[in-house]
Amino acid sequence: MNWGWSEILWVSLIGFSLVFILLVALIFIMKAFGACFRVRPASGRKVDAQPMISEEEIAAIATALKIYKGALHDRESEVLTILNIKRAYSPWNSKIHGLTQLPDRR
Repeated sequence: MNWGWSEILWVSLIGFSLVFILLVALIFIMKAFGACFRVRPASGRKVDAQPMISEEEIAAIATALKIYKGALHDRESEVLTILNIKRAYSPWNSKIHGLTQLPDRR
């Protein structure tokens, strides 16, 4: 197909506008889902407020979770060992084989 600049510009304009319109539509769809699933208290009934948890209780729960999570994994030494090994020549690590030879010019 031999397309000119006017066809290319039209296709680009239609593509960009289609993506923009679909993104705006997706925003409205997500807002609609948020409105549908929002919990609303029944009218006429008083909603009892949950009693607040004290800071000491929050600290106790956080400490218990930390101790529990820490006991799940084995302790590791956390020491890195790096060994320097001198190897003999190997064609696998030779860089000369990666270079191409120049052809003979006569």
